[in-house]
Amino acid sequence: MQVFAFDWTAYGENLDHFRTNGEMPRLVRDHFDPSVAFHTYKNHVEAWIELEKQGFDGVAINEHHGTPFGLGNSPNLMAAALSQVTERLKILIYANLLPIHEPLRLAEELAMLDCMTNGRLIAGVGRGAPREYKIFNVPMSESRGRFNEAFEVMRRAWTDDRFSFDGEFYKFDDVSIWPRPMQQPHPPVWVPLTGSKETIEWAAAHDAAITPGIFPGPMREDTIRYFAQCQAKYGRTVDPNKISIMVDCYVADSKDQAVEEYGPHLMYLFNTLLRYDQVWQEDVKKQGYYSSTAFEHLRQGAKGTLAEDDTVFNEWTIDTVRGAAQQMPIGSADEVVERIIAECDDAGANNVLLVCNRGDIPHEMYLNQIRRIGQEVLPRLQAHNVAVVPHAEQRQAAE
Repeated sequence: MQVFAFDWTAYGENLDHFRTNGEMPRLVRDHFDPSVAFHTYKNHVEAWIELEKQGFDGVAINEHHGTPFGLGNSPNLMAAALSQVTERLKILIYANLLPIHEPLRLAEELAMLDCMTNGRLIAGVGRGAPREYKIFNVPMSESRGRFNEAFEVMRRAWTDDRFSFDGEFYKFDDVSIWPRPMQQPHPPVWVPLTGSKETIEWAAAHDAAITPGIFPGPMREDTIRYFAQCQAKYGRTVDPNKISIMVDCYVADSKDQAVEEYGPHLMYLFNTLLRYDQVWQEDVKKQGYYSSTAFEHLRQGAKGTLAEDDTVFNEWTIDTVRGAAQQMPIGSADEVVERIIAECDDAGANNVLLVCNRGDIPHEMYLNQIRRIGQEVLPRLQAHNVAVVPHAEQRQAAE
Protein backbone atom coordinates (compact mmCIF):
# COMPACT_ATOMS: atom_id res chain seq x y z
CA MET A 1 0.00 0.00 0.00
CA GLN A 2 1.26 3.48 -0.87
CA VAL A 3 1.22 5.99 1.99
CA PHE A 4 1.11 9.75 1.42
CA ALA A 5 0.90 12.60 3.89
CA PHE A 6 -1.73 15.21 2.98
CA ASP A 7 -0.80 18.76 3.95
CA TRP A 8 -2.95 21.90 3.56
CA THR A 9 -0.13 24.26 4.66
CA ALA A 10 -2.33 26.17 7.11
CA TYR A 11 -1.21 29.63 8.22
CA GLY A 12 1.09 28.98 11.15
CA GLU A 13 -0.59 31.20 13.75
CA ASN A 14 -3.86 30.74 15.61
CA LEU A 15 -6.11 33.61 14.52
CA ASP A 16 -8.75 33.38 17.22
CA HIS A 17 -7.25 36.39 19.01
CA PHE A 18 -8.72 38.52 16.23
CA ARG A 19 -12.28 37.54 17.17
CA THR A 20 -14.63 40.28 18.33
CA ASN A 21 -17.61 39.22 20.44
CA GLY A 22 -16.80 35.67 19.40
CA GLU A 23 -16.96 36.42 15.67
CA MET A 24 -14.04 36.13 13.26
CA PRO A 25 -13.64 39.30 11.15
CA ARG A 26 -12.93 39.37 7.44
CA LEU A 27 -9.17 38.98 7.32
CA VAL A 28 -7.34 41.88 5.66
CA ARG A 29 -3.78 43.12 5.29
CA ASP A 30 -3.35 44.18 8.91
CA HIS A 31 -4.14 40.64 10.08
CA PHE A 32 -1.38 39.11 7.94
CA ASP A 33 2.14 38.66 9.31
CA PRO A 34 4.68 37.98 6.53
CA SER A 35 7.11 36.45 9.03
CA VAL A 36 4.46 33.88 9.98
CA ALA A 37 4.00 33.07 6.30
CA PHE A 38 7.77 32.73 5.83
CA HIS A 39 8.05 30.25 8.67
CA THR A 40 4.90 28.43 7.53
CA TYR A 41 6.42 27.69 4.13
CA LYS A 42 9.88 26.93 5.55
CA ASN A 43 8.53 24.59 8.21
CA HIS A 44 6.32 22.66 5.82
CA VAL A 45 9.12 22.09 3.33
CA GLU A 46 11.27 20.83 6.23
CA ALA A 47 8.46 18.49 7.24
CA TRP A 48 8.13 17.15 3.70
CA ILE A 49 11.87 16.46 3.57
CA GLU A 50 11.39 14.50 6.79
CA LEU A 51 8.64 12.48 5.06
CA GLU A 52 11.21 11.27 2.54
CA LYS A 53 13.70 10.44 5.31
CA GLN A 54 11.04 8.37 7.08
CA GLY A 55 10.15 6.43 3.93
CA PHE A 56 6.73 7.85 3.04
CA ASP A 57 5.77 7.22 -0.57
CA GLY A 58 4.63 10.76 -1.22
CA VAL A 59 3.21 14.06 -0.09
CA ALA A 60 -0.11 15.54 -1.22
CA ILE A 61 -0.52 19.31 -1.44
CA ASN A 62 -3.46 21.30 -2.72
CA GLU A 63 -4.76 24.66 -3.87
CA HIS A 64 -7.02 27.08 -2.01
CA HIS A 65 -7.47 30.83 -2.11
CA GLY A 66 -8.39 33.62 0.27
CA THR A 67 -8.26 31.59 3.47
CA PRO A 68 -5.80 30.83 6.29
CA PHE A 69 -6.94 27.19 5.96
CA GLY A 70 -4.15 26.74 3.42
CA LEU A 71 -1.37 28.91 2.04
CA GLY A 72 -0.95 26.69 -1.01
CA ASN A 73 -2.44 29.24 -3.40
CA SER A 74 -0.06 27.87 -6.02
CA PRO A 75 0.75 24.24 -5.21
CA ASN A 76 2.90 24.17 -8.34
CA LEU A 77 5.28 26.67 -6.71
CA MET A 78 5.41 24.47 -3.63
CA ALA A 79 6.07 21.40 -5.77
CA ALA A 80 8.89 23.21 -7.59
CA ALA A 81 10.59 24.03 -4.30
CA LEU A 82 10.16 20.48 -3.05
CA SER A 83 11.46 18.99 -6.29
CA GLN A 84 14.90 20.42 -5.57
CA VAL A 85 15.31 19.09 -2.02
CA THR A 86 13.92 15.55 -2.42
CA GLU A 87 14.86 12.69 -4.72
CA ARG A 88 12.34 9.89 -4.17
CA LEU A 89 9.16 11.36 -2.69
CA LYS A 90 6.18 11.44 -5.07
CA ILE A 91 4.48 14.82 -5.26
CA LEU A 92 0.70 14.64 -5.58
CA ILE A 93 -0.82 18.02 -6.39
CA TYR A 94 -4.34 17.38 -5.14
CA ALA A 95 -5.50 19.39 -6.87
CA ASN A 96 -5.02 22.14 -9.41
CA LEU A 97 -8.43 23.79 -9.79
CA LEU A 98 -9.02 23.65 -13.53
CA PRO A 99 -12.00 26.02 -13.95
CA ILE A 100 -10.10 29.02 -12.59
CA HIS A 101 -6.89 28.51 -14.60
CA GLU A 102 -5.65 29.07 -18.13
CA PRO A 103 -5.21 25.42 -19.15
CA LEU A 104 -2.34 25.72 -21.61
CA ARG A 105 -0.20 27.54 -19.03
CA LEU A 106 -1.14 24.86 -16.49
CA ALA A 107 -0.17 22.07 -18.92
CA GLU A 108 3.22 23.74 -19.38
CA GLU A 109 3.80 24.13 -15.63
CA LEU A 110 2.96 20.51 -14.93
CA ALA A 111 5.22 19.36 -17.76
CA MET A 112 8.01 21.42 -16.21
CA LEU A 113 7.34 19.89 -12.79
CA ASP A 114 7.35 16.37 -14.18
CA CYS A 115 10.79 17.01 -15.62
CA MET A 116 12.03 18.82 -12.49
CA THR A 117 10.93 15.89 -10.30
CA ASN A 118 12.34 13.25 -12.67
CA GLY A 119 8.86 11.83 -13.19
CA ARG A 120 7.63 11.95 -9.58
CA LEU A 121 4.61 14.16 -10.27
CA ILE A 122 0.98 13.05 -9.86
CA ALA A 123 -1.38 15.52 -11.51
CA GLY A 124 -4.50 15.88 -9.40
CA VAL A 125 -7.34 17.90 -10.89
CA GLY A 126 -10.45 19.34 -9.26
CA ARG A 127 -13.17 21.96 -9.53
CA GLY A 128 -12.47 23.78 -6.26
CA ALA A 129 -14.46 25.26 -3.42
CA PRO A 130 -17.18 27.88 -3.98
CA ARG A 131 -14.94 30.54 -2.43
CA GLU A 132 -12.57 30.26 -5.38
CA TYR A 133 -15.31 31.06 -7.89
CA LYS A 134 -16.28 34.17 -5.96
CA ILE A 135 -12.67 35.37 -5.82
CA PHE A 136 -11.90 34.77 -9.49
CA ASN A 137 -15.30 35.92 -10.74
CA VAL A 138 -16.08 32.64 -12.50
CA PRO A 139 -19.78 31.69 -12.50
CA MET A 140 -20.30 28.41 -10.68
CA SER A 141 -22.69 27.37 -13.42
CA GLU A 142 -19.67 27.26 -15.78
CA SER A 143 -17.61 25.04 -13.48
CA ARG A 144 -18.31 21.71 -15.16
CA GLY A 145 -17.87 22.98 -18.71
CA ARG A 146 -14.64 24.78 -17.88
CA PHE A 147 -13.28 21.73 -16.06
CA ASN A 148 -13.97 19.41 -18.99
CA GLU A 149 -12.53 21.76 -21.59
CA ALA A 150 -9.48 22.65 -19.52
CA PHE A 151 -8.49 19.04 -19.02
CA GLU A 152 -8.96 18.26 -22.71
CA VAL A 153 -6.65 21.16 -23.58
CA MET A 154 -4.08 19.88 -21.08
CA ARG A 155 -4.32 16.30 -22.31
CA ARG A 156 -3.87 17.29 -25.93
CA ALA A 157 -1.02 19.66 -25.08
CA TRP A 158 0.76 16.76 -23.36
CA THR A 159 0.08 14.10 -25.99
CA ASP A 160 -0.29 15.77 -29.42
CA ASP A 161 2.61 17.14 -31.43
CA ARG A 162 0.46 20.12 -32.35
CA PHE A 163 -3.18 20.78 -31.74
CA SER A 164 -6.01 23.24 -32.17
CA PHE A 165 -9.01 23.56 -29.89
CA ASP A 166 -12.29 25.40 -30.40
CA GLY A 167 -14.37 25.24 -27.23
CA GLU A 168 -16.91 27.42 -25.50
CA PHE A 169 -14.38 28.77 -23.00
CA TYR A 170 -10.95 28.11 -24.54
CA LYS A 171 -9.65 28.45 -28.09
CA PHE A 172 -6.19 27.60 -29.43
CA ASP A 173 -4.84 27.45 -32.95
CA ASP A 174 -1.94 25.19 -33.94
CA VAL A 175 0.02 25.18 -30.65
CA SER A 176 2.72 22.92 -29.27
CA ILE A 177 4.23 23.01 -25.79
CA TRP A 178 7.86 22.70 -24.77
CA PRO A 179 9.03 21.07 -22.49
CA ARG A 180 7.03 17.83 -22.56
CA PRO A 181 6.20 15.63 -19.55
CA MET A 182 8.75 13.01 -18.61
CA GLN A 183 6.04 10.42 -17.86
CA GLN A 184 4.27 9.16 -20.96
CA PRO A 185 1.70 9.81 -22.19
CA HIS A 186 1.42 12.20 -19.22
CA PRO A 187 1.65 12.19 -15.40
CA PRO A 188 -0.93 10.02 -13.57
CA VAL A 189 -4.23 11.85 -13.12
CA TRP A 190 -6.09 11.70 -9.80
CA VAL A 191 -9.42 13.31 -8.97
CA PRO A 192 -11.23 13.69 -5.61
CA LEU A 193 -14.89 12.64 -5.66
CA THR A 194 -17.09 14.37 -3.11
CA GLY A 195 -20.41 13.17 -4.46
CA SER A 196 -21.00 14.52 -7.96
CA LYS A 197 -22.18 11.90 -10.44
CA GLU A 198 -20.65 13.74 -13.39
CA THR A 199 -17.16 13.68 -11.85
CA ILE A 200 -17.44 9.94 -11.30
CA GLU A 201 -18.36 9.51 -14.96
CA TRP A 202 -15.47 11.77 -15.99
CA ALA A 203 -13.00 9.79 -13.86
CA ALA A 204 -14.11 6.51 -15.43
CA ALA A 205 -13.93 7.91 -18.96
CA HIS A 206 -10.34 9.06 -18.37
CA ASP A 207 -9.34 6.05 -16.22
CA ALA A 208 -8.29 8.47 -13.48
CA ALA A 209 -7.49 7.42 -9.92
CA ILE A 210 -10.14 8.53 -7.42
CA THR A 211 -10.54 9.46 -3.78
CA PRO A 212 -14.18 8.49 -3.15
CA GLY A 213 -15.82 10.56 -0.45
CA ILE A 214 -14.56 12.32 2.61
CA PHE A 215 -15.86 9.79 5.13
CA PRO A 216 -16.55 6.04 5.19
CA GLY A 217 -20.17 4.99 4.86
CA PRO A 218 -22.98 4.91 2.30
CA MET A 219 -21.81 7.86 0.21
CA ARG A 220 -18.35 6.32 -0.33
CA GLU A 221 -19.86 2.89 -0.98
CA ASP A 222 -22.33 4.23 -3.53
CA THR A 223 -19.61 6.28 -5.22
CA ILE A 224 -17.43 3.18 -5.67
CA ARG A 225 -20.37 1.14 -6.95
CA TYR A 226 -21.24 3.77 -9.54
CA PHE A 227 -17.56 4.14 -10.49
CA ALA A 228 -17.43 0.38 -11.10
CA GLN A 229 -20.55 0.61 -13.24
CA CYS A 230 -19.00 3.41 -15.29
CA GLN A 231 -15.65 1.63 -15.62
CA ALA A 232 -17.44 -1.45 -16.94
CA LYS A 233 -18.67 0.60 -19.92
CA TYR A 234 -15.01 0.90 -20.99
CA GLY A 235 -14.25 -2.77 -20.37
CA ARG A 236 -12.39 -2.08 -17.13
CA THR A 237 -12.72 -3.28 -13.56
CA VAL A 238 -11.86 -1.13 -10.56
CA ASP A 239 -8.20 -1.42 -9.60
CA PRO A 240 -7.34 -0.88 -5.88
CA ASN A 241 -4.24 1.00 -7.05
CA LYS A 242 -6.60 3.57 -8.59
CA ILE A 243 -8.40 4.23 -5.28
CA SER A 244 -7.16 6.31 -2.35
CA ILE A 245 -8.80 7.42 0.87
CA MET A 246 -7.99 10.31 3.17
CA VAL A 247 -7.65 9.47 6.87
CA ASP A 248 -7.11 11.72 9.87
CA CYS A 249 -4.76 10.08 12.35
CA TYR A 250 -2.68 10.90 15.39
CA VAL A 251 -0.27 8.59 17.22
CA ALA A 252 0.21 8.89 20.97
CA ASP A 253 0.80 6.55 23.90
CA SER A 254 -2.95 6.35 24.54
CA LYS A 255 -6.25 7.63 23.17
CA ASP A 256 -6.65 10.02 26.08
CA GLN A 257 -3.23 11.52 25.39
CA ALA A 258 -4.03 11.82 21.67
CA VAL A 259 -7.29 13.65 22.37
CA GLU A 260 -5.59 15.98 24.86
CA GLU A 261 -2.74 16.84 22.47
CA TYR A 262 -4.54 16.91 19.13
CA GLY A 263 -8.03 17.91 20.22
CA PRO A 264 -7.47 21.69 20.45
CA HIS A 265 -6.06 21.73 16.92
CA LEU A 266 -9.03 19.82 15.52
CA MET A 267 -11.36 22.24 17.27
CA TYR A 268 -9.53 25.20 15.71
CA LEU A 269 -9.81 23.52 12.31
CA PHE A 270 -13.58 23.04 12.48
CA ASN A 271 -14.53 26.14 14.45
CA THR A 272 -12.30 28.67 12.71
CA LEU A 273 -10.44 27.53 9.58
CA LEU A 274 -13.18 25.53 7.85
CA ARG A 275 -15.89 28.03 8.71
CA TYR A 276 -13.97 31.10 7.59
CA ASP A 277 -15.70 32.84 4.63
CA GLN A 278 -17.61 29.64 3.93
CA VAL A 279 -20.17 29.64 1.12
CA TRP A 280 -22.93 27.41 2.44
CA GLN A 281 -24.15 24.54 0.34
CA GLU A 282 -27.73 25.68 -0.08
CA ASP A 283 -26.41 28.78 -1.86
CA VAL A 284 -23.97 26.67 -3.89
CA LYS A 285 -26.75 24.48 -5.26
CA LYS A 286 -28.78 27.55 -6.21
CA GLN A 287 -25.84 28.92 -8.23
CA GLY A 288 -25.54 25.87 -10.47
CA TYR A 289 -22.37 24.23 -9.17
CA TYR A 290 -24.20 20.88 -9.09
CA SER A 291 -26.53 19.52 -11.74
CA SER A 292 -30.06 18.43 -10.89
CA THR A 293 -28.94 14.78 -11.23
CA ALA A 294 -25.59 15.08 -9.43
CA PHE A 295 -26.59 12.85 -6.52
CA GLU A 296 -29.09 10.45 -8.03
CA HIS A 297 -26.58 7.59 -7.76
CA LEU A 298 -26.66 7.87 -3.95
CA ARG A 299 -29.15 5.89 -1.90
CA GLN A 300 -31.86 7.85 -0.15
CA GLY A 301 -30.54 9.62 2.92
CA ALA A 302 -26.86 9.00 2.17
CA LYS A 303 -24.64 11.50 3.92
CA GLY A 304 -20.98 12.32 3.54
CA THR A 305 -21.04 14.77 0.66
CA LEU A 306 -20.61 18.39 1.66
CA ALA A 307 -23.13 19.29 -1.00
CA GLU A 308 -25.90 17.62 0.93
CA ASP A 309 -24.75 18.04 4.51
CA ASP A 310 -23.34 21.14 6.23
CA THR A 311 -23.19 19.46 9.64
CA VAL A 312 -19.43 18.90 9.29
CA PHE A 313 -19.18 22.63 9.97
CA ASN A 314 -20.98 22.38 13.34
CA GLU A 315 -19.05 23.71 16.31
CA TRP A 316 -16.65 21.22 17.86
CA THR A 317 -15.87 20.91 21.57
CA ILE A 318 -13.38 18.64 23.28
CA ASP A 319 -16.29 16.25 23.87
CA THR A 320 -16.91 16.25 20.09
CA VAL A 321 -13.26 15.30 19.56
CA ARG A 322 -13.47 12.63 22.24
CA GLY A 323 -16.55 11.14 20.62
CA ALA A 324 -15.09 11.24 17.10
CA ALA A 325 -11.87 9.65 18.36
CA GLN A 326 -13.78 6.50 19.30
CA GLN A 327 -14.11 5.71 15.57
CA MET A 328 -10.99 7.44 14.23
CA PRO A 329 -7.38 6.18 14.08
CA ILE A 330 -6.37 8.39 16.97
CA GLY A 331 -4.48 6.75 19.82
CA SER A 332 -1.81 4.07 20.11
CA ALA A 333 0.17 2.99 17.07
CA ASP A 334 -1.48 -0.45 17.11
CA GLU A 335 -4.97 1.08 17.05
CA VAL A 336 -4.00 3.54 14.32
CA VAL A 337 -2.66 0.75 12.11
CA GLU A 338 -5.67 -1.47 12.71
CA ARG A 339 -8.23 1.24 11.94
CA ILE A 340 -6.43 2.55 8.83
CA ILE A 341 -6.06 -0.94 7.36
CA ALA A 342 -9.71 -1.73 8.11
CA GLU A 343 -10.87 1.44 6.34
CA CYS A 344 -8.58 0.83 3.34
CA ASP A 345 -9.82 -2.77 3.07
CA ASP A 346 -13.45 -1.63 3.18
CA ALA A 347 -12.88 0.98 0.47
CA GLY A 348 -10.64 -1.25 -1.61
CA ALA A 349 -7.98 1.47 -1.54
CA ASN A 350 -4.33 0.60 -2.01
CA ASN A 351 -3.36 4.24 -1.42
CA VAL A 352 -3.93 6.20 1.76
CA LEU A 353 -3.51 9.94 2.39
CA LEU A 354 -2.74 10.54 6.06
CA VAL A 355 -3.58 13.85 7.70
CA CYS A 356 -1.81 14.42 11.01
CA ASN A 357 -1.29 18.19 11.16
CA ARG A 358 -4.70 19.80 11.36
CA GLY A 359 -5.27 23.38 12.37
CA ASP A 360 -2.49 25.27 14.09
CA ILE A 361 -0.39 22.27 15.10
CA PRO A 362 3.15 23.46 16.04
CA HIS A 363 6.05 22.54 13.78
CA GLU A 364 7.81 20.26 16.27
CA MET A 365 4.53 18.48 17.00
CA TYR A 366 4.06 17.83 13.27
CA LEU A 367 7.62 16.56 12.91
CA ASN A 368 7.10 14.29 15.91
CA GLN A 369 4.01 12.81 14.25
CA ILE A 370 5.88 12.22 10.99
CA ARG A 371 8.61 10.37 12.91
CA ARG A 372 6.23 8.34 15.07
CA ILE A 373 4.13 7.36 12.08
CA GLY A 374 7.28 6.64 10.09
CA GLN A 375 8.68 4.33 12.76
CA GLU A 376 5.57 2.80 14.35
CA VAL A 377 2.89 2.82 11.63
CA LEU A 378 4.32 3.27 8.14
CA PRO A 379 6.11 -0.08 7.72
CA ARG A 380 2.98 -2.03 8.63
CA LEU A 381 0.81 -0.01 6.25
CA GLN A 382 3.26 -0.36 3.37
CA ALA A 383 3.46 -4.12 3.98
CA HIS A 384 -0.32 -4.42 3.57
CA ASN A 385 -1.70 -4.96 0.07
CA VAL A 386 -5.32 -4.28 -0.83
CA ALA A 387 -6.27 -6.54 -3.74
CA VAL A 388 -10.07 -6.34 -3.77
CA VAL A 389 -12.58 -3.49 -4.05
CA PRO A 390 -15.53 -4.96 -2.08
CA HIS A 391 -18.22 -2.51 -3.16
CA ALA A 392 -17.28 -2.94 -6.80
CA GLU A 393 -17.46 -6.73 -6.30
CA GLN A 394 -20.93 -6.35 -4.77
CA ARG A 395 -22.10 -4.49 -7.85
CA GLN A 396 -20.79 -7.21 -10.12
CA ALA A 397 -22.41 -9.93 -7.99
CA ALA A 398 -25.76 -8.12 -8.14
CA GLU A 399 -25.62 -8.16 -11.93
